[in-house]
Amino acid sequence: MDTWTFGWTLALIGMAGTMLVLWCLSLLILLLKKLFPYQPEESASPKG
Repeated sequence: MDTWTFGWTLALIGMAGTMLVLWCLSLLILLLKKLFPYQPEESASPKG
């Protein structure tokens, strides 16, 4: 394998790996949002 082929292969694998990790992180964030939904505090009194 010459250097250009190796370089392009490494670059494409790196980009695909980055996209895969970002996709996994977004799934993890969605899962956490479903497990721990946001609940605004009801007991907060207005200041003033």
